[in-house]
Amino acid sequence: MEAVRRWRADWRYPTTLLCMYGFFSTVKPLEPFLIPYLTGPDKNLTTEQVNNQIFPVWTYSYLSVLVPVFLLTDWLRYKPVVVFQCVTLFVTTAMLLWTRSVAAMQVTQFFYGVVTASDVAYFSYIYSVVDLKRYRKATSYSRSVQLLGYTVGSVLGQLIVSFNLMSYNNIMVFTLVLTAVALLTSCLLPMPQHSMFFHRRQKTATEGTKRHVGGAGDAIEHTSGLNVSLEEIREEKVEKREETEDGAVKGLDEKGPMGEDFEESVGAGSCSQVLLQLWRDFRQCYSSRQLLYWSVWWAMATCGYNQTVNYVQVLWEHAQPSQNFSIYNGGVEAVSNLLGAATAYGIGFTEVRWEQWGELALGGFSGLGAAALFFMTFIGNIWVCYTGYVIFKCLYMLLITIAMYQIAADLSMERYALVFGANNFGALALQTIITSVVVDSGGLGLGIIPQFTIYASYFSVIAVVFTLRGLFTIWRAHRISKESTPPVKNEPPDSDK
Repeated sequence: MEAVRRWRADWRYPTTLLCMYGFFSTVKPLEPFLIPYLTGPDKNLTTEQVNNQIFPVWTYSYLSVLVPVFLLTDWLRYKPVVVFQCVTLFVTTAMLLWTRSVAAMQVTQFFYGVVTASDVAYFSYIYSVVDLKRYRKATSYSRSVQLLGYTVGSVLGQLIVSFNLMSYNNIMVFTLVLTAVALLTSCLLPMPQHSMFFHRRQKTATEGTKRHVGGAGDAIEHTSGLNVSLEEIREEKVEKREETEDGAVKGLDEKGPMGEDFEESVGAGSCSQVLLQLWRDFRQCYSSRQLLYWSVWWAMATCGYNQTVNYVQVLWEHAQPSQNFSIYNGGVEAVSNLLGAATAYGIGFTEVRWEQWGELALGGFSGLGAAALFFMTFIGNIWVCYTGYVIFKCLYMLLITIAMYQIAADLSMERYALVFGANNFGALALQTIITSVVVDSGGLGLGIIPQFTIYASYFSVIAVVFTLRGLFTIWRAHRISKESTPPVKNEPPDSDK
């Protein structure tokens, strides 16, 4: 009995349960084949209904519940929202299995938007029950197991479909069983005693400044397969800043001492006090022009990425109908997840001055992503579509990692969560506008080829803007360096008198 109590008190217990939850909730064998399932004989929906009437509801739902769920997650201390997320995921899966009408599928998409918004609870939970020294391992485990779940689900789905081992309906039943296991696991999670904003630990200012960034920012980032630990990337900068301590500890934010902000926010028990503190931090963070530029790219690129990922199966179905040919959507998703994660991980080992060259990289690689989308759109070959999608996803993972590094390097954990949340809210707002105008049947209701033409053109605009901005940044840095270098005086040669 004593051994059980020690195990439950150890950091491995909640980490193991959370990883089990993350794995079973992300193994979705049918997700790469959702369009063939909905448009096939099981549901008998048309591609236009799915594209223009059903899928847009997810965007509207995600945007509408993101902020309330973010605040409720902290107020309720994570676990209730984790359980609620899994209950909602179970309802979503059950509705996909047993309902058929357009209206029912729209309700399903609404619930899935709630599930997506609740990801914040999964990534934030571990940092409220694990000691600071365990943050890096906990981050690595929780992120890696989600990547494993997505990959296993995609590969499993591809094998089942390719060898005709199960019908689509039976795959959904199997997914429902996995979700039930995840729900049971979430109920066993221990209840945290602290949270980031509403139920804060009573720490000193010194302790507060030495926290590494963690999962709250990862929670906001909704890019499946991105397995990057920002704690490792920014460790060098943290060490340099800690060397500047001179009796009074200086904060991680270059805009001002984090110690003062921390003391102001401790004990902020009411919602109004927390919101006021968040607003102050928001204004101070975005007063940095460099952070603002990177955040603008973050919001714009994430918007285009989400639109592409959400509707790419419709493009694949257009290029090669699943009723007539063998499809390999699951294999492509697995490959893109693994290569995207490898690309994002590898960027941490590059020695590049991203503060100088980063904006040019954003522009140049965004241009390559736009080219991949144009090829996917206008060359009606499924293998070109698959290859272009893998390239596009890897480029996004590469660039979003650079952006995460540049933005998070000088922020405390609380501001890290706030800025990343604000950036993704901006992305969702842009995505809602594009969806309502371009995709929704109440707007233009465009077909899939015009849609992807717009997405490719959208990334082309991003590429042009940030390439010009990057060239200006390099020119300005060169000019400043030239002006700061003292001129070399030519000494006259000695002459014989």
